[in-house]
Amino acid sequence: MAGSGSPQPNRPKPPKPAAEAPRKPLQVMHISRRGEQEQRLREAAEASPPGSEATSGSSQSQPSSAPNRPVSADAASDESRFDLGELQNMTMADLLGPADQSRRSDLAPKGIDHRNEERQSSPARSVDDFDFDEDAFLAALDENQPIGTTGEVATGKVIALESDGVYVDIGGKAPGFMPKNECGLGVITNLKERFPKGLEVEVLVTREQNADGMVTISCRALELRKSWSKVQQMEKEGKVAQVKVNGFNRGGVTCDLEGLRGFIPRSQLQDGENHEALVGKTLGVAFLEVNPETRKLVLSEKRAATAARFSELEVGQLVEGQVVAVKPYGFFIDLGGVSGLLHQSMITGGSLRSLREVFNQGDRVTALITEMDPGRGRIALNTALLEGQPGELLIEKDKVMAEATDRANKARNVLRQQEQSAG
Repeated sequence: MAGSGSPQPNRPKPPKPAAEAPRKPLQVMHISRRGEQEQRLREAAEASPPGSEATSGSSQSQPSSAPNRPVSADAASDESRFDLGELQNMTMADLLGPADQSRRSDLAPKGIDHRNEERQSSPARSVDDFDFDEDAFLAALDENQPIGTTGEVATGKVIALESDGVYVDIGGKAPGFMPKNECGLGVITNLKERFPKGLEVEVLVTREQNADGMVTISCRALELRKSWSKVQQMEKEGKVAQVKVNGFNRGGVTCDLEGLRGFIPRSQLQDGENHEALVGKTLGVAFLEVNPETRKLVLSEKRAATAARFSELEVGQLVEGQVVAVKPYGFFIDLGGVSGLLHQSMITGGSLRSLREVFNQGDRVTALITEMDPGRGRIALNTALLEGQPGELLIEKDKVMAEATDRANKARNVLRQQEQSAG
């Protein structure tokens, strides 16, 4: 420190910088285009018509608030080169508009917009103004309509087989696939023999298209549908079917009918006490219940006997039977496996005070069949038509019964006349 008086160490002084050489000033290269501009002015003057110089000179000598400055040749050249002219007042929409509109706007005076006038003058186009072919449109929809709606029946050809199913071309964008267990009723052991390539098959669509456009199809479901329809028709007609018993349980026996599993209750068997012994035997059965929705098929052997008897009878036929029951409304008569009803209004044309005036239980009766209902198991009988005069049966019952065959021919004519008048 200076105050302490202690001597400072001698430090070497930095060397003085050498005198730098004087730098030369930066030189800016100046490129003069004056000669080029003068050349362009001369060419423009030679190309312009006579008198244009005076016009251009007069246009440049417009009065201005700025002080008059001499206009150089370069400035005059730039103005003539970048003069906007008619484009000065145009908008971007005018510049980008259609060619015909831009031409009209160029010819029109400034500040007048003709676009609104054109919109008002041009009529609006409707759908009818365009070409539209409805038939072609519907045909295009049909071509692109997906094939294979659930429940639809389709026909196709086998194109490939796998271990787990069959591929069938049904006309869609992808083939239909039929799993092995849907290839038919029963067990199919050899798919190649059952479905050779090129075989035409009829199938039922059970599942609609997946993401790949493939549908699931089934021969088995279609055969079951046909079987139910056939069984329903048989029931409606009151037919008797022949079935083979293939099993039994405590309530009855099972069988197969048109590929459907049927059940016969013990109460509907002729030999219900020993129903186990019926396995393997063929029985004639009628229908008690046919329900495709619940897949319920209930049959009856006893009703089959009735149905078989119905097949032997017809309206207008003369039959003989025994009174098995007397009811307030008439007599039930056993006709040999089936029962017919002789209603009190059909007994005689006379005045009947009591049913027992005519017949009692156990009596033999000859009567005409006037109506039949096989589905409900009903037969309507008539004895009044056998009378020569109303009430004859009350007076001479034995005579009427003895001459019933001859009298039946006359009665049939009466029935035909009644049918014709009713029809």
